[in-house]
Amino acid sequence: MTVLTGIILFISFFVLLFVGVPIAVGIAIASFIAALFILPVDSSVLVLSQQLITGVDSTVLLALVFFMLAGNIMNNGGIAERLINLAKLIGGRFSGSLAHTNILGNTLFGSISGSAIASAATMGRVMHPQQTKEGYDPSYSAAVNIASAPTGLIIPPSGTPIIYSLLTGGTSISALFIAGYLPGLLMVALLIIVAYFLAKKENYTVADKPSKSQSIQIILQSIPSLLLIIIAIGGIAAGIFTAVEGAAVAVLYTTILSLIYKQLHLSDIPKILQETIIYSGMILLLIGASTAMSWVLAYTGIPAAITNAMLSATGNYVLLLLMILLILLIVGTFMDIAPALLIFTPILFPITTQLGVDPVHFGIIIGMALAIGITTPPIGTVLFIGSSVSGVSIEKIMPKLLIFYVPLIVALLLVTFIPEISLFLPRLFGLLE
Repeated sequence: MTVLTGIILFISFFVLLFVGVPIAVGIAIASFIAALFILPVDSSVLVLSQQLITGVDSTVLLALVFFMLAGNIMNNGGIAERLINLAKLIGGRFSGSLAHTNILGNTLFGSISGSAIASAATMGRVMHPQQTKEGYDPSYSAAVNIASAPTGLIIPPSGTPIIYSLLTGGTSISALFIAGYLPGLLMVALLIIVAYFLAKKENYTVADKPSKSQSIQIILQSIPSLLLIIIAIGGIAAGIFTAVEGAAVAVLYTTILSLIYKQLHLSDIPKILQETIIYSGMILLLIGASTAMSWVLAYTGIPAAITNAMLSATGNYVLLLLMILLILLIVGTFMDIAPALLIFTPILFPITTQLGVDPVHFGIIIGMALAIGITTPPIGTVLFIGSSVSGVSIEKIMPKLLIFYVPLIVALLLVTFIPEISLFLPRLFGLLE
């Protein structure tokens, strides 16, 4: 019955996904269909309804909503412009400086907004015309933008650690946030190295060096934006306030900063709130539906069966982790981060626990693997956004983008098999035993 229920659950879900049913609705319907094979109709309705409500009945999710709101305020408040100028200052010293600026801009912008899509859209609109004007290959420019956009999902604040914490029974959000810095910076460093050698090969130009006074002005203008990371994430890591309080502080800080910059108007607020409510509602519905699916999986013992099957296939630590990475990378090609995280964390987490992988370490692994997925066809959201804002077709982008998958995969492998890259900072801050 366990095997049959699992097959019915996943076949139902993928059929619904294939015919265009929204993911959250597909998860809920597939869970109900599977539940009918183990419970009567009335019990299935009652239990799954309870699980759907239980899934979103957590104050921790307020942090997710507040960070989304802070990101939307930031997108409309003039903060991005100052971060891009700082990225130009830092990345303008090397061959292909505009490509480095794009990578660093995505890192700075994404780490504060928490959105890879917003980063790819903003940086693409700003940087692509400049790179085209300077003679850069448009497909190369688009590939750089797409490959570097997910870095902001690894460097906090991001919704991924918050959802992961909820799914794994309370893994420290503070530790997950701090753990993302070194892996994120590793991704950035490897992307910059590849971009540098490609730029040298193509003889791309170095940007004009700003004067000393201009450099000082750019740095001073960017400091208030960067302080958001220190105030919000630093406050959470230091235990000054909780993740929810830190997210609320981020909303307040970005609002005040945007008003000071005089680029946030009262007329913008309804639109910002509407965007936040719509996206938050989508995520919360996904979480509720995935909680119902997780209950069906747990009730039938499917995660335990998968754990036993994988551990029986091989007891080799390296091979098992490689199998998990392969699963996550394949899943990422056809599923967005939130639903993939919600569906596969309950299945894969018990396996990594058996292997002795630290929950914080696995949180970074699964976050990085699924972040790479949003840059891949056929359903990568960042891939489509990057193509759209650059005006370059995906077919033309892919040959250049394939090169940038190498540093992303290398970074993922290094983080997976060298746990201290993820765990050094949380231990340094006393967030891990």
